[in-house]
Amino acid sequence: MKFHSMATAVAILTVTALGLSGCAAGGSSDPGASSGAGATGGTLTLGSLADIKSFDPAQAHLGHQMPIYQAAYDTLIKRDADGTLSPMLATEWSYNDDNTVLTLTLRDDVTFSDGTTFDAAAAKANLDHFLADNGPDAQQIALVSAVDVVDDSTISITLSEPDPALEYYLTQAPGLIGSPAALATAEIDTAPVGSGPYVMDAANSVSGSQFTFTANPDYWDKDAQKYDKVVFKVLTDITARTNALVSGQIDATLLDPKTGVQAEGAGLTLTEYSTDWMGLFLFDRDGAITPELADVRVRQAINHAIDRDTILEQLALGHGEVTTQIFNKDTAAYEADLDDAYPYDPKKAKSLLAAAGYEDGFTLKLPLLPGTEAILAVVTQQLADIGITVEQEAVPQANYVADISGAKYSAAWFSVFQGEPWVVIKQQIATTAGYNPFDSTSPELAAALLAAQTGGDQSAEQAAAVNEYVVENAWFAPFFRPSQMYYSNSKVVEVVPQTQQAVPSLYNYSPVN
Repeated sequence: MKFHSMATAVAILTVTALGLSGCAAGGSSDPGASSGAGATGGTLTLGSLADIKSFDPAQAHLGHQMPIYQAAYDTLIKRDADGTLSPMLATEWSYNDDNTVLTLTLRDDVTFSDGTTFDAAAAKANLDHFLADNGPDAQQIALVSAVDVVDDSTISITLSEPDPALEYYLTQAPGLIGSPAALATAEIDTAPVGSGPYVMDAANSVSGSQFTFTANPDYWDKDAQKYDKVVFKVLTDITARTNALVSGQIDATLLDPKTGVQAEGAGLTLTEYSTDWMGLFLFDRDGAITPELADVRVRQAINHAIDRDTILEQLALGHGEVTTQIFNKDTAAYEADLDDAYPYDPKKAKSLLAAAGYEDGFTLKLPLLPGTEAILAVVTQQLADIGITVEQEAVPQANYVADISGAKYSAAWFSVFQGEPWVVIKQQIATTAGYNPFDSTSPELAAALLAAQTGGDQSAEQAAAVNEYVVENAWFAPFFRPSQMYYSNSKVVEVVPQTQQAVPSLYNYSPVN
């Protein structure tokens, strides 16, 4: 099933992105905290809107949970704040000539918190476990056909076909490395055993409430240990997060435009960045259930009917950037002029509909996800202005993803991650993509996808042609890139945003001296 890992996305949307429609003590030095040679920053306390269901790396689903996993686990490759890939447990890596075998050289000075040595056998055990355990992100390395130990400090990963996102995925859940002795045990669900900068303090951790970590005294990279203790408070309710931040119970957390007003009034500092795009998926490009959508002029008309500036102001209080493309602006696939490919022009939209033979309009059924009523109301009105009648159909949150993946609807609203180009392609464009339930394609697009897949170091640049195609053919009707609104107490912590990630990586926090 193509939407294997997307159920969590819906749950997160109801907490964060859907909030757009309306919806000092923690950083002080803690003399009782354990200390490593590189740990000097006292205690960092963060508010997390997502819980950890299992600390088994194979069951990890990253995004909002990423910093919690990073406390306990290193990844094979590290992803810096600007998206640059840098060494972590792997010191160097390279592909063979046809980009089907990735060879990684590993560190030889790392031990897990249970005393087990990290080596090539441990890395292989983790990747094999990740593949076999069929966790929520298992599809990320579905093209891996074999993991082999070359020698004690070298592994090779063989792919059934090139995957330009593999190195990126090794910075994510597939790259998390735990002690082989702990993998697949019942204990690892609640007690992580990694080689990371911190170890869990079980006595002060309660699942669903708080996770406490203290500095690992044997950590191999002391410069990365900026704190003696890191505490994650699980606060799924945005009002609770706001109150905890304003009162000083936590040092930083993710809010939204509405709650951000209270945070700014209390003197908290805003770090603003984008990770998603929000808008309509026009799935049924061949007109299987909505024949009108088979005509590109109809899809283009829908794009011209959207008043993006007004929607951004109404739904996000102006926090974001209007766009008509789905690729992230921090990647080589992004093209600035595609942000305004479909300016708001109802007159032109009506002309396009008439040229396509739908001067009298037509009816478009859209699923209504709980919490998106305000968004769908705006969409309904703006499409009505050009003659398209929107018929909303309420869908329970639990069924939303399954209904979309089952091609029940020809179009739908969603807020979706803007990742690396090949990640976007695999998720939203390829015929195997979860967000392409009707398997839309064309010879021109297939050729562009192949060029991006086999482009090696030039894969992202090749993906620009894919971007141009889906914009020109109006596969989507993006509204804007909503801002992630991350607030912090700048008197005690400095925060650097992480590109293409919901919240900053743990490595991006530093104490204020």
